[in-house]
Amino acid sequence: MKFKNRLSVILCIGFFVSIHLMGSAQINEKKHYLEKVGIIDSLYSKSLNEYREIYIQFPDNYVAQNLKKYPVVYILDGETLLPTVNNVQSFYSGGFTPEMVLVGISNTKHRTRDLTTSKITEKYGRPFNEENGEADNFSDFIETELIPYIENKYPVTSFRTLIGHSYGGLFTIYTLINHPQLFSNYLAIDPSLDWDDQKLLTDSKSKFAGNTYRGKSLFMSLNGQLHMGNPKVDLDNVLKDTSEFTLFARSNIIFSDVVKQNKDNELAYKWKFYPRDLHGTISFPSIMDGLIFHFEWYQMENTDKFNSPSTSKEELYNIVTYRAKKLKNHFGYSVPPYPEDLLNALGYMSLEREQLEKSKMFFEFAIQFYPNSPNVYNSMSEYSETTGDINSALKFATKAYELDKNDNYKQRIEELKKHK
Repeated sequence: MKFKNRLSVILCIGFFVSIHLMGSAQINEKKHYLEKVGIIDSLYSKSLNEYREIYIQFPDNYVAQNLKKYPVVYILDGETLLPTVNNVQSFYSGGFTPEMVLVGISNTKHRTRDLTTSKITEKYGRPFNEENGEADNFSDFIETELIPYIENKYPVTSFRTLIGHSYGGLFTIYTLINHPQLFSNYLAIDPSLDWDDQKLLTDSKSKFAGNTYRGKSLFMSLNGQLHMGNPKVDLDNVLKDTSEFTLFARSNIIFSDVVKQNKDNELAYKWKFYPRDLHGTISFPSIMDGLIFHFEWYQMENTDKFNSPSTSKEELYNIVTYRAKKLKNHFGYSVPPYPEDLLNALGYMSLEREQLEKSKMFFEFAIQFYPNSPNVYNSMSEYSETTGDINSALKFATKAYELDKNDNYKQRIEELKKHK
């Protein structure tokens, strides 16, 4: 199909991004349920001496055959939080966050044991008999068993994010402080830094002062109930209260101050207070804000330049190549700077505007970044035909057919041969 029949109006890049973000939220008539999240898997852990369930959620546009790999998010308390992360991703992935594989880790059994960071026998002056303080062992499970298992079985890269709430938030910060190499992003939701008389908070002071966290990012949140029995306690006066009722909030705020006092360690950091949320409701807004913060660098820039016919080919070329380099620097590996469909659409938009050099450039970028897609070669074939280069049109059409024995591609080759 020729571009002039396919594209009757000029593409608006902002509209494209909006549709891309909304696509996964549309109704799929083939589904017979409202929501079903996470493929159940499990592995046996020598570290934990037990089987541990995990839940795997692929991106909405995942296709096993294309061999694409994705960044990965590890989610503590996966039964509860994986659906929330998936909901956030369904609206924000593609334009604000990358498409990612989500791995929910079950913590229904031995939660306190695995997620707390030191052993205690009493809490707030009362006996505490629940098994606890095995974060070192649980961390060993994640590093030596879970991550290798996921990377061997599922289409993920080594760019990892860790999300945890409450004790899970405590474990998330423990991992950042003691094993920063395991993850790039750390999202600690209302972390229980009051644990063991603020021991991890105390440990963090020397860690943040003496280590570098370049390339690491931490988002941390605090709920609005600063005092369990006194609603008059707020951010302005909570640090003046020395009772156990504010220890949770004070620990969080003091830790945040420690991070801010050590900016030289290069940790990317954001702290956010949610005055209208409680400990049980803070997860959703924290996950939304945290993921957007962690991936600020991923969001598209200069989109107005693509829409403007006056933007030069050279400037557009620099925008695309800059973004490709920026993403590589953050991810640690090369990824396409823009979706295939967007590069393709920009090529057709420029062709309709009769800006042939720009059109060719976008189609060439599509081939460069998506060399295994038959569609990009078919588009270049249509461009070549439109500009009168039938030999090139036939060459690209043949390449498309080699990659996909589609009858439409075959018919196109036959039609082009008639015009030689």
